[in-house]
Amino acid sequence: MQGICGLEEGYWLMFIDVVAMSVSVPEGVSVSVDGSTVHVKGPKGEISKEFSKRAKIYTQGNEVVVEAKPALKGTIEAVVRNMIKGVTEGHVKKLKVLYAHFPITVEVKGKEIIIKNFLGEKQPRKTKIHGDAKVEVKGQLITVSGVDKEAVGQTAANLKAAVKIKGKDIRVFQDGIYEVE
Repeated sequence: MQGICGLEEGYWLMFIDVVAMSVSVPEGVSVSVDGSTVHVKGPKGEISKEFSKRAKIYTQGNEVVVEAKPALKGTIEAVVRNMIKGVTEGHVKKLKVLYAHFPITVEVKGKEIIIKNFLGEKQPRKTKIHGDAKVEVKGQLITVSGVDKEAVGQTAANLKAAVKIKGKDIRVFQDGIYEVE
């Protein structure tokens, strides 16, 4: 619902009403709000995220209440739901290494992933593990998991981008790392 706010310093201001939405918190999960930062703790771990100060976030019983403009409210609500899912179930992305001629090997060293022998290249390609995501390599299957959906997704995207083929026909050169699940 839109309306017009009074004249302020010679300008007419438009506003959109603030709406509230709540996210229920399951048993075994604790949520605390410190200003604009939400902390979620559960059986798989804990995660904290800072949100816009334009939104009012607070806990009420076993619910997290978000008061903000509609678009911002929807985003914050989705992120809080993903945080709760992350600490209860976790987030997982599975990727597969595919090659036609040169066998690609992938290994994890600390917070870095090393891709060797991609298209027969002498220099290994490297990419970073984002946040607290965990990467496991078993043969041609790579599993990226963690409580933070953003970190898991960004790590998987980093892997796919590290082996992006430039300047060649991708219908012929299909070597790479692809998301399978």
